[in-house]
Amino acid sequence: MTRFTETLLAIFTVTAIYSSLFVGVIPTPKTFHDEVLPVLPFWALVAFGAYALGTLGWGVFTFIDKEDKYKELLEEIKEAKTFSKKNGVDVE
Repeated sequence: MTRFTETLLAIFTVTAIYSSLFVGVIPTPKTFHDEVLPVLPFWALVAFGAYALGTLGWGVFTFIDKEDKYKELLEEIKEAKTFSKKNGVDVE
C-alpha cells in the first residue's frame, strides 16, 4: 500500500468512527455526546497544528547540526541568485 492509500484509509476510518459516535450508532454517555463530541474535530485540528509547528520548529532548531545540508542549501541559494541575475532579475 502506498502512503496515499494508507492516509486515505486512516482518514476514512477516523471519519467513520466519529460519524457513528455522533449519530449514536455507538452508544456513549450523554455528557460525552453533548459536550465533548461536538468540539472533538476542532481539538484534533488544534492538536495537529501544534504538532506541525513543533515539528517545524524542531527542524529549524536542529538545522545547524546538519552541516552538510547547511552547506548544500547555501550552494543552492548561490546558484539560484546566479541564475536569476543571468536572467535579469534583481535579487538583492
